[in-house]
Amino acid sequence: MSAIFTVSELTRSVKNLLEAEFPFVWVRGQVTNLARPASGHVYFTLTDGDAALSVVWFKSSQKSASPVDRDGDRVNPLTGEVEEEQGGTALTGAGLEDGMEVLCAGRLNVYEPRGQYQLVAELVQDQGVGSLSVAFEALKRQLAEKGYFDEDRKLSLPRDPARVAVITSPSGAAVRDFLRVAETRGTGSEIRIYPSLVQGDRAPEQIAAALDRADADGWAEVAVLIRGGGSLEDLWAFNTEPVADAVFRARLPVVSGVGHEPDVTIADFVADRRAATPSHAAQELWPRRETLAQRADVLDMALARAYLGWLESKASDFDHLRKGLAWLSPVRRLERMEDRLTTLMTRLDDAGRDVFYDKWLDTRAYAQRLDRAFGVHRTDGAARELAGLVRRLERGLGTPAVDALGRDVCGLLHRMRRGAARSGEARRRDLELATTALRGLDPEGPLERGYSLVRVERTGAFLRDPKEVTPGDGLDIRVKDGRVAAVVTQKANANEE
Repeated sequence: MSAIFTVSELTRSVKNLLEAEFPFVWVRGQVTNLARPASGHVYFTLTDGDAALSVVWFKSSQKSASPVDRDGDRVNPLTGEVEEEQGGTALTGAGLEDGMEVLCAGRLNVYEPRGQYQLVAELVQDQGVGSLSVAFEALKRQLAEKGYFDEDRKLSLPRDPARVAVITSPSGAAVRDFLRVAETRGTGSEIRIYPSLVQGDRAPEQIAAALDRADADGWAEVAVLIRGGGSLEDLWAFNTEPVADAVFRARLPVVSGVGHEPDVTIADFVADRRAATPSHAAQELWPRRETLAQRADVLDMALARAYLGWLESKASDFDHLRKGLAWLSPVRRLERMEDRLTTLMTRLDDAGRDVFYDKWLDTRAYAQRLDRAFGVHRTDGAARELAGLVRRLERGLGTPAVDALGRDVCGLLHRMRRGAARSGEARRRDLELATTALRGLDPEGPLERGYSLVRVERTGAFLRDPKEVTPGDGLDIRVKDGRVAAVVTQKANANEE
């Protein structure tokens, strides 16, 4: 009966057997999946296109240089062989790069926690660039010359697309990562899977056909190529010319999310947008919902501010127009005309009073001058002077002569008094005429005598002729103690009284 092992026992047995059978080996292959953690150790995979071997190169085993013999040749520290005979130069950990063809010397080991065998390298020699890297660079140069990588031919991605075509393997972890991220971002979208192999000899043809089909359907807004990480051989389908041609001729924007962050493929160069991983491809297509919500809040506040600004602007325009209409309205025009009329009438009253007062002052001055020239006190003084003169004449000439002279003087005095009376009467008549004329100029005078002033509201002018109004016109009738509003109902003939 066969023995039953535990996993640890079986793994340990394989480890002992493998390490005993291969204590030290030389292995040639191409470097892929190179990693340099902070510890200083170097991890990579050796491949020849058909198989892969994990390699760990511990920091303590990495040599900065090999010793030199007397002839100047570098000597292998493990075997004592001249390195040139091995066809390469010893490398340091810092000099190792993906795609290099190397020769590794070391021992096989089984890493028990994973049950994985690996090569623990003691020496790594450069053997030149691997065939896959050479093919990669050759195709890259060829497509670059054709303009496949030109930025001006690349399309912009739609923002938050609603329909997305995904070219990938439906059973891979990459599509699950893509869908998981897509479910938490954007405003919701439809995703249609176009299944295809993503590794192997048939993969390039299927990837190109799936992309052509998605482009021909015209349903999607954007197409996405996705695949998980792997070695250069694993990702080689995306480094082929059929896939590059399909991406180049696609009318849809194409996003390439192949491999992990360090992985770069030909499809990445041709695509309209390169994403580091499948998850990153979903992040490139759809914004975070928190960002959308914040953007919606910002737009909402901006809209509110714009609306309030628009309302304020319209309110200002309305107020300006209202003031303009109020200034141009017939009512406002009549009010301004009425204010103007009131102002003119006030000025006329003031002017009339000033004229009347000036004439009154002139008349009083004339009266005072007449009084000084011909008044009683003047004639009395003259009479007293004459009486004195008569007495002196009587003493000198005698009574008869004096009597005759007295009679002449009395006649002169009588004539003078009559002339003064006539002059005063003429001045009084002039004063009365001036007073009457001033009263005729008073605009309020006719109203005192029972007349009225009629103004047509439509024109603002005073009514002087029946032809100036038509039925329906409003009238403003001003009388002594106020105003009366009236409407013309029937137009009278001009000859009617």
